[in-house]
Amino acid sequence: MTTKDVPDIISAEVLQGDFEDRAVKIVYTSDLLSDVLANGRDASVLVTIQAHKNTVAVASVVDIPLIVLCNNRPIIDDMIETAAQSRIGLVRTALSQFEVSGRLWQALHVPGSPR
Repeated sequence: MTTKDVPDIISAEVLQGDFEDRAVKIVYTSDLLSDVLANGRDASVLVTIQAHKNTVAVASVVDIPLIVLCNNRPIIDDMIETAAQSRIGLVRTALSQFEVSGRLWQALHVPGSPR
């Protein structure tokens, strides 16, 4: 599975699609940005409900190429603009963080799952 596969797996809307396609090895789920800074390194996907440009800044610092916003969170335009400038993918889904994390875990670990 790569970062470009994620939107299909979680039925997500792509809000900013100009980002590097990388193999997904780790998915990190957190709403506490200091936690992401401390522990999100090496993750390929950040699953969160934090819909603001600081989330993009944190993803940029720890080199996470894709942010998944859950629960159909409303998005401020400056978040999309910041993501585009940083070439960080931004997708939104109606699914909860639990559901997104479960689907992505399954895609990474269960034989025959979409990858």
